Amino acid sequence: VAMSEGMRPGQAALVLAVLLPFQTLAAEFTGLIVPRHDILVSAGVPASVMQVQIEVGKRVKEGQLLVQFDDRLQALEAQRRRIIFEDDSEVRAARDRVRILRPLAEDSRRAFQAGGSVSREELSRLELDLSAAVARGEQLLAQKGREKSELDIAEQEKLLRRVTAPVGGIVTRVDLEIGEWAKLGDPVLQIVDADVCYLRVSISSMALRRLKLDQPLSIQFEPALKLAPVRGRISYLSPGVDAASGLVEMRVTFQNPGWRIPPGVKGSVILEED
Repeated sequence: VAMSEGMRPGQAALVLAVLLPFQTLAAEFTGLIVPRHDILVSAGVPASVMQVQIEVGKRVKEGQLLVQFDDRLQALEAQRRRIIFEDDSEVRAARDRVRILRPLAEDSRRAFQAGGSVSREELSRLELDLSAAVARGEQLLAQKGREKSELDIAEQEKLLRRVTAPVGGIVTRVDLEIGEWAKLGDPVLQIVDADVCYLRVSISSMALRRLKLDQPLSIQFEPALKLAPVRGRISYLSPGVDAASGLVEMRVTFQNPGWRIPPGVKGSVILEED
């Protein structure tokens, strides 16, 4: 604060003391650039590797087959279960029996009620046969439901031998070769999707006061990297403060076409502090 003409030194100090508390300071906070997806895919079952259909550095699509484990035994089991499920000869026979017995039982009941030649024993036997045929049909339908479940389980066991891409991205690591044995939980490959990245940075609680979700921010990079600044938006503000550092985690998400900003580099934002 410049001292005006005619203002005494004591008055200038008083003005400065009043204005300083209202000044806003800017601080720089530095963090790391993190890709949207960095996934280490593991083996879901212990099995031998039959095919490896990708290489390091190749881009893959979501759902694309990457590694095929030996599934010949599971394929045979699934085929056996399908044959059993699709065989409905017993169900058709039970339905035919019910279709034949029902009119016979109804005719016998009418004849018995009219005082005809059908005895009570013959009527009871026909009704019992009809009841047994209906029950057998229901039992076979329930059995078909169990066979369908067993077929689905066999199909899932077969699918567990296929490793597909959970997301689209670039393969950065392949740990298995054809013929190798993979144990349950062993790493198979790694996929990184950096088409969208975010800056993960810890900021002060004073800087947090001026921020809100979806607020645009500019991310700067070290001059040696020769990377132009990028614009992003705040996608996450931690609701809690780290007890050790007193800082709050923030994430600034930005589009990264062509992976212009490599994951792992440092980035920084300049924020105002009250």
